[in-house]
This record gives sequence, structure tokens and C-alpha cells, in this order.
Amino acid sequence: MLGKPDGLDRLMQAVIALVGLFAIANGVFMLTDPLVWYGTLETVQTTGPANRHFIGDIGLAYIFSGVVLLFASANLALRWGAALIGVSWLAAHGAFHVYEVTTGICAPDVFWADAPGVLGPPVLVLLAVGVQMARQRISPVPLPKPLFLSIMRKVAGKSEPYLDDLDRAGGFATEKFQHAMLLSGHRHHAPAALLHMARLGSTRAEDCGPCVEIVRQFALADGLDPDRIQNALIGRPDCDEDALAYDFGTAVSSGDVAVAAELGERIEALFGRKVRTELALGAASGRLFPAIKRGLGYASACAIPRAA
Repeated sequence: MLGKPDGLDRLMQAVIALVGLFAIANGVFMLTDPLVWYGTLETVQTTGPANRHFIGDIGLAYIFSGVVLLFASANLALRWGAALIGVSWLAAHGAFHVYEVTTGICAPDVFWADAPGVLGPPVLVLLAVGVQMARQRISPVPLPKPLFLSIMRKVAGKSEPYLDDLDRAGGFATEKFQHAMLLSGHRHHAPAALLHMARLGSTRAEDCGPCVEIVRQFALADGLDPDRIQNALIGRPDCDEDALAYDFGTAVSSGDVAVAAELGERIEALFGRKVRTELALGAASGRLFPAIKRGLGYASACAIPRAA
């Protein structure tokens, strides 16, 4: 569950944006005034005479990298794959400098003089993306198919055999499924507890025990108390807000139009239209996974998960 960006999210976005601006500025300098750029950097002069065309070519690469990094920084959770693409030239450039110094082509003093501007930017970008990965603050969409399926199998265990069907399906079915995963966990305005209660109610109404357990695990990862989750599942929610969101999810999933509308109006009156929208998306997505499993013959009667 990504949720609304927090302070560390914003910091990592800023780091990547600053690297992007640095790359663009350097690229524009190289492209518009290559000889002045060459004369400004003493270490570059040790590599040979200036070549206006060659310097301009490299400047274009810097500009491209910077633009892609700026694009990625605007929404790092969804665009971290773009950040890796944007940093690829910078990282390759830095790796080539390492190769040169290790093979004796470049003197160590020249290498270390260049290191802050050559190695620093890609290291910062890779560090920022790595921090967000470690915090699970990235979407699953750009993950390679084998890695995504491996993570899903670890989370779901043997309870999700439909993953094998996705693996064998053609037409990039798994990659498209990753987008559905992203929608099911969307949260920006809604309090975490409300969204998870709506998803629990929706999934429980679909009569799929393994699906409920997965939703429960996501709720636990988002900081919800296990007893609070358990109480909602057994029909004794801790507070009126939990009951409202849980019942709303149940009504949406079960197709009770009148109750869903009534509870939705109450949610909107208390929390606003945006929160109602997010709870509706969460509740609706709760139907997707049980429906897939029923269609593939993997339906399972619902057993209420016990609190850990």
C-alpha cells in the first residue's frame, strides 16, 4: 500500500530531481558552448584535444538523462522504472571511468577529481530508488515478470495457484495484472484504516479465505492492529468508522445497491467525495481476485483468519 507520499518519499523525489537538473544543466552547457565547457574542466583536458561534435553528442545524452529523471521524480512510486532508465547513461559513464582507472588508462588523481560529478549523480539516484524499494514504497508495475511472480508467491504461499496460470498466459497477461494490483491498493486521501476495512469487507463478502488473508496481511503491513482487523472480520468492529467502511465494502461487493449508496453518502458526508472514491475503488477491486480464482476453478470457502 503506497498511500500518500511522506517526508522521506519527498526527499527521495527531490534527490532525483536535483540530479536531473544537474544533468540537464551540464548537457546544455556542453551543447551550447562546448569549447568553454572543455576549458572549464581541467581533468577533461587530459583526455585529448577538444572535439565540438563529440562534446555536443555527450551533452545530448546528459539532457536526455536529465529529462527522464525529472519525469521520474514527479511520481517516484510509479515511475521508478523511468528513474533507472534515466540513470543508465550516467551509471554507464561512471562505470567507464572506473574501468579506465583500474586498467591504468586514467591516473588516480584525475579519477578522484572527476568522481563527485561523474559517480555522485548515479549513486544518488540508485540510492534513492533503493531506499524506496526497501521501504516498499514503489509500485509493482515495472517489476520484471519473474521477480513479480516470485514476490507474489512468497506473499500468498500455495494459496494462489492462479499465479501459475498467469505465468503461462500469453499476451503479457502478468504485466497487465500488475496494473490491477496497483489499483487495488490505491490510497491518497483516505485514512489507511478506512481503506483496509472497505477492502476486508469486500473480499470477505466474496467468500474467498486466501484472498481475505492477503488483504489482512496488507493491512498489517500498513500498521493496523491485528485484533482490530480480527474484530471487524467477526462482526464486532472496534469503532463506528470501522463498521461503516467494512459494511460499505460488503455492500459494494455483494451488489446491495441501496445499502452501498446509503453508506457511501455517509462516508462522503464524514470524509468527503475523494475518500468515498478511494474506498469505492478498493471495494470494487476486492472482487477481482476471487472472480479470477473462481473462473479458473480455484475457489475456496472463506475461513476467517485468526489474529497473530
